[in-house]
Amino acid sequence: MKVILSRKGFDSVNGGIVSPILEDGTMISFPIPSNDSSSYNDLKYNGILYSKILSDLHYKGGQFCHVDPDLDQGRISKEIDGWEPAFGQIDSSATYLKNIGIKEGDLFLFFGNFHHVSYANGSFKYIKKSGDFYKDNDLQVIWGYLQVGKVIDNPMEQKSFWWHPHSNEKRIENKTNLIFTASKNLSFDPSKPGAGLLSYDKKRVLTLENGNKATWIKKEIYDTDHILSKRKNSAKDPSRGIYYAGIWQELGLMESDACSLWAKLMIL
Repeated sequence: MKVILSRKGFDSVNGGIVSPILEDGTMISFPIPSNDSSSYNDLKYNGILYSKILSDLHYKGGQFCHVDPDLDQGRISKEIDGWEPAFGQIDSSATYLKNIGIKEGDLFLFFGNFHHVSYANGSFKYIKKSGDFYKDNDLQVIWGYLQVGKVIDNPMEQKSFWWHPHSNEKRIENKTNLIFTASKNLSFDPSKPGAGLLSYDKKRVLTLENGNKATWIKKEIYDTDHILSKRKNSAKDPSRGIYYAGIWQELGLMESDACSLWAKLMIL
């Protein structure tokens, strides 16, 4: 089983704020702004529209968004007939996934930028001065997963996923466009679905304590010698942390028992 760390959700360029970790541990990964047809008014958490939460957190961007990966129909205000979890990729990121041999049974772990929030007087607010590093600072955290059921590169088949943004005509016309469906259940734990959202747990935090959000805890499974690409560790202290600079979305990890065990721990 190949593991791919996939960066998704708001960042400083796309959205301008970080996604919230709610007091009950729920992580809401805000889908990035786009020209797609879905809007933040179409998405909800526990009956609260994403547009309301975004407003509370001082989001200043547009109202339409790219709902991808689409892992949870429960957040969508209108029920979608035939919906199933799916993730799309295109251009250089899709080419990278093809080149590393992405296939059925491989596992995406989705991570993004998050910050703990409090809720009081009808409003959400970022926590800043609790004295706890993990509550006061932006973090990169694993928030969802998808084990690949099928890799769809056929444009006609992609059209059948009409609710997914990678089924629109513009993307289908791009020969690199891919849609990944989820397996029905996890191969290593059939009691769990093949895709889903994860709650906050410190074990899912990639960020090195007392470091900036993009500097990760140093682990062999995703260091420079165990990734499926050539990258430099640009961390200020490379003996303690790992920082892969630049704008990138997908990071394939070399297959090993240690990597598989770590990935399972992130989910189970």
